Amino acid sequence: MTGSRYSPQRGQFSFGGPLSPAVKGLLIATGAGFLLQALVLRLFGIPLERWLGVVPSLVKVRFALWQPFTYLFLHGGLLHLAINLLVLWMFGCDLERIWGRHFFLKYYFVCGVGAGFCIALLTPSSSPIPTIGASGALYGILLAYGLLFPDRQILLWFVLPMKARHFVLIIGALALYATVSQPGSGISNLAHLSGLVIGYLYLRGWDQLGTIRRRYLEAKLRRLKKKYRIIDGGRDKDKPPYLN
Repeated sequence: MTGSRYSPQRGQFSFGGPLSPAVKGLLIATGAGFLLQALVLRLFGIPLERWLGVVPSLVKVRFALWQPFTYLFLHGGLLHLAINLLVLWMFGCDLERIWGRHFFLKYYFVCGVGAGFCIALLTPSSSPIPTIGASGALYGILLAYGLLFPDRQILLWFVLPMKARHFVLIIGALALYATVSQPGSGISNLAHLSGLVIGYLYLRGWDQLGTIRRRYLEAKLRRLKKKYRIIDGGRDKDKPPYLN
């Protein structure tokens, strides 16, 4: 779905740049999860997605609360894995460089795990089909990229250039339409839509909390200044400065 992005500073289309630490770790962990999935199936005939993918009945009835986390590291094939890893690299590195590793990882798992719980809660318990893949987390990444770099040019399907904010609007509309009109398509459009919505709500809430915290600290500083008459670098403007 996504392609290279345009860098205004360099005046050309480019990919995600050098790997950042958290993105590198996620790439390795996701690849290892897929390899383990394939090996266990090959050697023991056990489909791990039945135990580690999101199966609504197991989450709701048997409280398999690990599934909304572990499903992120399983995939339905090499193409599915390759696309998700490519998107993570292309769009995740810039976010991590701005946010830092801690907040980037927190955001990634909030979107991904949150989407997993949405799948478990909003899908009928009678459905035996597990959901796997990191798309819920990655749609949250795409949303954040569109919000932070709204005017950056990216290539849709590696062909059609458009601004990041327009791209986010398009994938959001498509995810909403597909969730409503194609519930049995074999693609978890609910995970895509959930990742977008949770990412937006989380970033809005984080921004509001930051604003509230900043205003609280500013008010506290004003009270301290008023109480101790701290003016102009820590001294009362009505008294002469100390002399050495």
